[in-house]
Amino acid sequence: MTTQSAAFDTYLHRLPMILDKIEALRQLADDHFGQNPDAIHWGHVGNLGRVDQALDDLLAIFDGNAE
Repeated sequence: MTTQSAAFDTYLHRLPMILDKIEALRQLADDHFGQNPDAIHWGHVGNLGRVDQALDDLLAIFDGNAE
């Protein structure tokens, strides 16, 4: 097995794990990340701001078009 084929095999192994995590985030978001909507405060807003920035950083790694 060449280095390139080993890298590709590892890539294919990791991709479903990432997709599972994306789906878990989607499910958490659908449930307001476990927060009671009537009890949302600025700390929660700050947490979402950090998540938003982290997602932009991840997108920039792959497509360079993140804001």
